[in-house]
Amino acid sequence: MRVSFRGRQGARRVDLVLGLLVAAGVLTGAAANTIGVNWPLDLIQVHAGAALAILLLAPWKYVVIRRGLGSNRRGRGRKALSLALLAFVLVTIGSGLLHSTGGVDRVGPLTLMQIHVGAAIGALLTVAAHFAGHHVRPRRTDPDRRALLRLGALGAGAAVTTAAWDTWGATDRRFSGSIRQDRLLVTSWFDDGVQRIDQADWRVRVGPAGFDLAGLLALPQERFTAVLDCTSGWYGSGQWDGVRLSALFEAAGVRDDGWRSVEVRSATGYARWFGPGTLDDLWLVTAVDGRPLTYGHGFPARLVAPGRRGFWWVKWVTSIQPSARPPWAQSVFPLS
Repeated sequence: MRVSFRGRQGARRVDLVLGLLVAAGVLTGAAANTIGVNWPLDLIQVHAGAALAILLLAPWKYVVIRRGLGSNRRGRGRKALSLALLAFVLVTIGSGLLHSTGGVDRVGPLTLMQIHVGAAIGALLTVAAHFAGHHVRPRRTDPDRRALLRLGALGAGAAVTTAAWDTWGATDRRFSGSIRQDRLLVTSWFDDGVQRIDQADWRVRVGPAGFDLAGLLALPQERFTAVLDCTSGWYGSGQWDGVRLSALFEAAGVRDDGWRSVEVRSATGYARWFGPGTLDDLWLVTAVDGRPLTYGHGFPARLVAPGRRGFWWVKWVTSIQPSARPPWAQSVFPLS
């Protein structure tokens, strides 16, 4: 029997493939936006490949939608879901592709990354509602020879298109999907406003000890280069001046009494937890590119965590304490 994208069987298969691609796009996008290291499997390329495969599948989905819109048997709710899904997918892919070129950053008050993530969430919810109301389920007969050949052709087309886009379109994109900026931008996690801390009143508590800015600067300082890769979709390199947390703990007389993590807390209450074996790779810094930190970049002192995304780089640090809480016992993305 000949299998095609026409008829109910073909429409159902189109919906199944589309649902898988949307889920793959959301999962790989979220992972690429969380992980700060470059794996052998380039997640952002898989993410882009899923998006471009959706574009290649669009003509068949358009046929399904057009046939449904012309049918009296199709409910208004399903018609609305199909049109909403089409809109969300187009906005998601369009904003993602435009962002990856580095040519445009904002559309009105929103950044392209905010539009991209918001539309992706909308697309995922719409797909879930569509599957819940439409009862689209896989069948044992789905992976036949023709269907597998079509999937192979779709995958090959997406891979070729992704490689071409990376070569001529997204030429300045990092493995995380972020676009290079010539200067470090001022961003904060959610509603953490810029803190304007008086240097005379500031102290950072490290175990039982406390350091003011002068005391911190009296410790062995290092200058090193690290890339700040922000989840808002940009990255930039800077030369940072600071002290390793391992040296800071030694100066403060903090002993290893079996604690399971180190809590780094901001003046805003924002905090992240790090494993005790990472202290040699974390710095409390007071300057960048030869100048003291500005308020927007965390003055008087901020954490620099090379190899981690920007939300790990706690600003306006006021406390660094051993903790009994294991580092895995925190959300992947901070919730406050």
